[in-house]
Amino acid sequence: MAIHITGDTAADEVLTKDPFALLMGMLLDQQYPMEHAFRGPAKVLERFGTLDPRRIADADPEKFAALCSTPPAVHRFPGAMATRIQDLARIVVDKYDGDATRLWNEAADGKELMKRMTDLPGFGKQKAQIFVALLAKQVGVRPSGWEAAVGAYAEDGFRSVADVVDSVSLQRVRDYKKEKKAAAKALKDS
Repeated sequence: MAIHITGDTAADEVLTKDPFALLMGMLLDQQYPMEHAFRGPAKVLERFGTLDPRRIADADPEKFAALCSTPPAVHRFPGAMATRIQDLARIVVDKYDGDATRLWNEAADGKELMKRMTDLPGFGKQKAQIFVALLAKQVGVRPSGWEAAVGAYAEDGFRSVADVVDSVSLQRVRDYKKEKKAAAKALKDS
């Protein structure tokens, strides 16, 4: 399946072909517009020459942070995210022999996959749920119990990046998030 999140054909191709890129994009999807976050892996590939987790994990931290900070930066907080990218790469190397797909393909069920995801740096429960839903909806990775593990993110609709397949669905996800924030603010203000 082809991934269509960023609005940039080349960046989407990187996400489609490289599982570590998709994982990195999800890591970067925080306090930053989602399509820009998911373009981050393509920027790293262009500047670093590879997305091999071993090479990223072993890279000089200062040099890696500098390449992540080069305009256009990979994230709003490029230095902190460079550290997280390297931490993520180390985990993929140490626990999954450098193969990000082992993280999800070897999970016994949705519950175990959620545990594996929340063990990653920068992946809280909600981000883990969204990524598991993204894997299920767009990559075809559906371990038993994944729906229960991700809750409402498994449903049809436009709740998260898991539901983004083009510019129209991206806008619908944005609208949904805006409505949720407005409702939360109204509840808080009442």
